[in-house]
Amino acid sequence: MIVAVHTPSEARTADWCAMLAERLPDWRVQPMNAVTDPAAVRYAVVWKPGTGRLAAFAGLKAIISIGAGIDHLLEDAALPDVPVIRTVGTDLTQRMNEYVALHVLRHHRGMPALRAAQAQRRWQPVVMPAAPDRRVGVMGLGNLGAAAAGLLAAIGFDVAGWSRSPRAVPGVRGFAGEAGLAPFLEGTEILVNLLPLTEETRGILDAGLMARLAPGAALINAARGPHLVEEDLLAALASGQIGGATLDVFHVEPLPPEHPFWTHPGVTVTPHVASLIDPPTGSRIIARNLRIFEETGTAPDIADLRRGY
Repeated sequence: MIVAVHTPSEARTADWCAMLAERLPDWRVQPMNAVTDPAAVRYAVVWKPGTGRLAAFAGLKAIISIGAGIDHLLEDAALPDVPVIRTVGTDLTQRMNEYVALHVLRHHRGMPALRAAQAQRRWQPVVMPAAPDRRVGVMGLGNLGAAAAGLLAAIGFDVAGWSRSPRAVPGVRGFAGEAGLAPFLEGTEILVNLLPLTEETRGILDAGLMARLAPGAALINAARGPHLVEEDLLAALASGQIGGATLDVFHVEPLPPEHPFWTHPGVTVTPHVASLIDPPTGSRIIARNLRIFEETGTAPDIADLRRGY
């Protein structure tokens, strides 16, 4: 059984191959670039494999995305017509919970302003409301979004959630669909985006959406770069409608050195690390899913390609 592996980094690809080979000793795990018999490949474990490359594997049974998102695969017009298995698990959820809690609390407690005061050696106390008096909105209530919203509610925030269809999360006021978006946004002081990237959600974080938030609101995007209209965020920061932003994902990654986000005083840039899966943890999940699929023809977390997640 041949498994082809690809990531944009040769070193990371080698790490993934080593871990998967250890957990699948009776299978043959190879970097995609080293495959000499494409017709013999049965599974592709990939992140951003590039357009048309998977079509070379005529005997492919399934594609495994190294991560929860599959938008990097849907960009390929020649994507083979086989099941796509997402890689999700408690480790990814824990990491996203940590990231969201960290940055919601940073904005809530005014840490950017405190850091700026420290740099100028100014003693400037910043008094913020308690968490129950702070409205936080979470866009996207899938596995990661529901967990993050629940954690924020447990901390004590006034949490609302918005999703395509109604979802019930304990302690979170739910809104759904186009009709629910405006009331969800109204009064939101910290907005967290964890939506899947689809044609419907591409560019959703635009000037119109930001204008509906509370004046001076904070924006946290840990989903996908194309959700955000970058020019609209810069304009909203300049006007004060958005008071600060934490961005983990971008249209172009790595973020180009000349991009204004790097030096903007209102923007915190992180390099797509909110829920970065590591080979030791991810290989356990992927190896398990591969064995289940090989035995049964199905597996947990098979994506719905029509919905895009």
